[in-house]
Amino acid sequence: MEVKKRLSILQPGSLLITVIMLALAIVMIIPFLWMISTSLKTPSEVFKYPIEWIPSNLTWEHHQKVWSGAKSFGTYYLNSLKISIIGMVGATFLSAFAAYGFARIDFKGRNTLFLLYLSMMMIPPQVLFVPKFIMFEWAGIYNTHLALILPGLFTIFGVFMLRQFFLSIPNEISESAFIDGAGHFRIFFRLILPLAKPALATLAIIDFSWQWNDYENALVFLIDENLYTVPLGLQNFILENTVDYNGMMAAASAGIIPMIIVFAIGQRYIIQGLTNSAVKG
Repeated sequence: MEVKKRLSILQPGSLLITVIMLALAIVMIIPFLWMISTSLKTPSEVFKYPIEWIPSNLTWEHHQKVWSGAKSFGTYYLNSLKISIIGMVGATFLSAFAAYGFARIDFKGRNTLFLLYLSMMMIPPQVLFVPKFIMFEWAGIYNTHLALILPGLFTIFGVFMLRQFFLSIPNEISESAFIDGAGHFRIFFRLILPLAKPALATLAIIDFSWQWNDYENALVFLIDENLYTVPLGLQNFILENTVDYNGMMAAASAGIIPMIIVFAIGQRYIIQGLTNSAVKG
């Protein structure tokens, strides 16, 4: 009854948009459902037509192969979690610091410096591979997790997003704190950060997904297989099991579990944080 009542009050345009968005959502989720379904099928059922979305011979054999093989996904998981969590926490904190400076501290050339900083987003990341390779070799961190963690601590998008959010916080809050004798550090930690929880959570979730799915940097800067992350582990598994489609789907399913958990927990923060950050440019 509730659904019918809501549909009855929708305008024709809104109803059409809702139907289109629902259709697009179904189209986008079909490959994901097929992946999960295939990982639980026997090899003879992979290309069966019509598709059996719920396998008649349900098996966990392929998932066991992924997790208990000679090269277990457990090692790749621990490596990816280490890099993603450290990178996420560091990038969120440093971005908040930089964003506060660009948004709340008035200094000469602030806007010019911010535009210059923002223009670095135009540089393709692939252009920086050679300079970073030389620097990491010189610093002795090539083929270590630091080669992925350190560059991941700095995100231009994070600074931009948080700056937009900080600009939306009324200046009167900071001015009142200044009158009471507070400095920038105290205002930042005691007033601004608590108000920016949705934006911080949004950046943390987005940055975690970037770090977790980072394939190019791991491929270039890691050569020791014991240091491999999940994307490289997945590539290795596919190369070694070129005709094991069930195993590939089981490995791919294992690779996205953390992302599903993170988005399930924080999806409401993503919408709220991006909306608030877009209020003031």
